[in-house]
Order: sequence, then structure tokens, then C-alpha cells
Amino acid sequence: MPIANGQAVPIAIIAHFSKTPYGKHLLRAGRLTALVIVCAALAGCASGPNPQDPLEPLNKEVFKFNETVDHAITRPAARGYREITPDPVRIGVINFFGNFRDVVTAINDVLQLKMGQAANDAGRVAINSTVGFFGVFDVATRVGLDKHRRDFGQTLGVWGWTDSTYLVLPFLGPSTTRDGIGWIGDYFMDPEFYLFTTAPANWIVFGTNVVSYRASLLGADEFIEASGVDKYTFLRDGYLQIRRNQIYDGNPPPEPSAPRRKTLKEQEEELELDDKPPDSKEPPK
Repeated sequence: MPIANGQAVPIAIIAHFSKTPYGKHLLRAGRLTALVIVCAALAGCASGPNPQDPLEPLNKEVFKFNETVDHAITRPAARGYREITPDPVRIGVINFFGNFRDVVTAINDVLQLKMGQAANDAGRVAINSTVGFFGVFDVATRVGLDKHRRDFGQTLGVWGWTDSTYLVLPFLGPSTTRDGIGWIGDYFMDPEFYLFTTAPANWIVFGTNVVSYRASLLGADEFIEASGVDKYTFLRDGYLQIRRNQIYDGNPPPEPSAPRRKTLKEQEEELELDDKPPDSKEPPK
């Protein structure tokens, strides 16, 4: 039995550590890491015809799962929240969680060597956390400190990982393998997960954040449904384009596989030809 007794000691230490605030952070981050690894492993078993989305068969299955959860739980909760919560309160909640995101943005500004924006975003946190009553009021924007949004997935892109496989994550939605890893980095940068570590406060804060964010997207849902476009394709193409623009600060280089855009003169010549009768001939010059 000495081996069993010897194993009991590290198991007891691990069990105790897992109950500490820092241990809980590692466990949560570990779960997210495992989620990304599992999705990436499954991705190796799937392939699709779209070069932008080689994992399309797998991604569509995960997308259907997310849609089922959203229609059954998240969207009804977001609609109820929007109905019973006054606009000023909803804006205050968005600002409160946005203040945490400004911390993440400021750290990623430094990692991307954007020191001017880092000072701007750190100033936002300082002003909104004090004068803005813990971020409920966005005073920083009123005094001229613009809001930015940067994350660790974008930082990895700036460091050189520009092209990444599109990947739909369970519950989290559109992502890439790069941005999935970026979620883990952002987790350790976000003060929210250090300030609210025990139940039920952490679950209340997390649930409020999710429902508040989902409520802000209800208008986008209505637009997509009214337009009649394929939602999966719309979200995928939009996500990849936005992320590419963010990595290159709005000035992405032309994609090698992208078709050449016709010049204005070429378009005008085509229009002139279309306006002519089929049997008309140009007069001799």
C-alpha cells in the first residue's frame, strides 16, 4: 500500500489547489484549452471544398448545435432581458463589462507595441473605473479617449500568424484555431475572472455578461433573417473579413487568390456594350 499512500498526498494537494481562486482559473483555462484541442483534433478528420473553410462539415455540425442552444436558452433570455430592462441600465451593463475589456485591450496594445493606444486605453480604464463608477458610465469617451478592441488572437496575427483555419467552437461560435488559443490568453488578462471567483457571484456576473452581449446582437439576427442569406456563410465570411482587417489595422494586403477587380474604365466600357443593340455596328472612323 505504500504506492497508494504516496499517491494520496499529491492528489490531496491537487484537490486543495483546485479550490483556490488561482487553481480555479487554471482549471477553467484548462477546460477551454481542451475544447480548442479537441476541436482541432476533430478538424483533422474533416475536409471540405471551400479553401477558406476546409473544416466546413465539422463546423456546420457545431454551428447547428450552437443554434439549437441559442434558440432554446440564450436568445429567449436575451429577449426577456431586453423587454424588462430600461435602455440606460442595459447601456450601463455593457459599459461595466466593456471596462474589463479595455484592460485586455491595453495589455494587447503593449504586446503589439502600440504604446500610444496602450496609454489611451489604460487611461480609459483609470477614468471609467473611478469617475465612471466602476465603468458603468463611459466618461472616457466623453473626454476624447476613443475605445478600441484588441485581443490575444489579434496579437498572434500581428506577430505573424495571419492565416488560420476557420473553426466554429461549441457555445463560443465563430473563431479560428488561432483565435481559439487567443481566448485562453484573454482569459488570464481579464480582471473579471479575478474579481469574481466564488459562487454565486461568478455565475451571476458571467450569466449577466452573456445575456447582455446576446441582447446587443438581436438586431443583427433580425437583419440576417430578413435578408434571407445563408446564416452560416454570412457569419463565416463576415468574421474572417473583420479579423483580417483588425490584424492589419484596416489595411490588409490583397489576397493572392482574390480575383482582380475591374477598373472603372473597364466597367464603363462593359456598360456601353450592354446598351448597344445586338446587331449594331460601330461606324468606321
